[in-house]
Amino acid sequence: MINGRLEYRFDPGRLTTPCYLVDVGLLRHNLGILAEVKARTGCRILLALKCFSMFRVFPLIAQTLDGVCASSPNEARLGYEEFGKEVHTFAAAYSAADMAELCRTSDHILFNSMSQLERFRPVIEEYAARSGKMIELGIRINPEHSEGTVAMYDPCASGSRLGIRRAELRMDLLAGVTGLHWHNLCEQDADCLERTVTAVEERFGDLIGRMRYVNFGGGHHITRPGYDLERLIRVVKAFKDKWGVQVYLEPGEAVALNCGYLVSTVLDLAHADMPIAIIDSSVPAHMPDVLEMPYRPHIVGAGLEGEKAHSYRIGGLSCLAGDVAGIYSFDQPLAIGDQLVFSDMAIYTMVKNNTFNGVGLPAMYLYEPGDDSYECVRSFGYEDFKNRLS
Repeated sequence: MINGRLEYRFDPGRLTTPCYLVDVGLLRHNLGILAEVKARTGCRILLALKCFSMFRVFPLIAQTLDGVCASSPNEARLGYEEFGKEVHTFAAAYSAADMAELCRTSDHILFNSMSQLERFRPVIEEYAARSGKMIELGIRINPEHSEGTVAMYDPCASGSRLGIRRAELRMDLLAGVTGLHWHNLCEQDADCLERTVTAVEERFGDLIGRMRYVNFGGGHHITRPGYDLERLIRVVKAFKDKWGVQVYLEPGEAVALNCGYLVSTVLDLAHADMPIAIIDSSVPAHMPDVLEMPYRPHIVGAGLEGEKAHSYRIGGLSCLAGDVAGIYSFDQPLAIGDQLVFSDMAIYTMVKNNTFNGVGLPAMYLYEPGDDSYECVRSFGYEDFKNRLS
């Protein structure tokens, strides 16, 4: 481990680049931490599919977690068909067509407004009566308590469209509603959750006791080195004891944090205002969160600009001028054919990639450290690009 990061254990030379690789051993490590949280608190934990949807490893994840949370009919169907456990679905709004599909695939449907709850409750009740399937109803509240530092990722920012504020809550529509949900964290520690719980209790305390379960949402960086696990366990247990409800957590990042890599090959070296290295990946196509967040991805073995002897601006192969990962330094000069390994590339990366410029999608590999084996789960070609467009 270097600077709190697990470095890779596989041989990049055995891979066809560009590719994503998920280390199954590291995934098991994270699941072990989540299993401890479940065992010590009695909470239930869901995988947030919006962050990580590699269903090839769902059988492994399902050994520990209790289900998935979905944000669309497609994600709900994936969870229903491939995960085989609870499916909780929330979206900012649903269409009639969405609801018809979600009744089939979801066990819990949560609403972002009282008007949507009022509109679709009869549809869900009619489906349940006809099919015999029990579908629980829930609402997402807005705690009106911000812990985020970037407005784009803060569901409680001013003007946020996410969650029902206390002033908009209609108690007369809550008959049959069994779930309460909020989400306001992003890559944060348990102290942020503790403050949020206090805010929710102050604003919605009269509502909590009427629920069967309360979902604390995602954004909990539970498996990050240094995360305050004891505080999380204390907060969850205290809430359960006080209110007599089931507690759910729905991490996405914590499940596959530091488990995945993007492996790229240096295609060309040039000199502009400084040394440039062009790789066979593209930042906007293969790791778009680098530009969206934005953040500087970690390259294994590299340092900051000037930290090591040889610095390069690492750029992708698309036509976008901003297709740049950043400036990195290396102990030795880079050469054409060298492989660069970007870490923590399973979460919010594989689910967001695209074929901008017709750049090919990276292949997907699993690595099993127990027997040093590699499995190419999927590779992509021209038809995958073409069929997205017409």
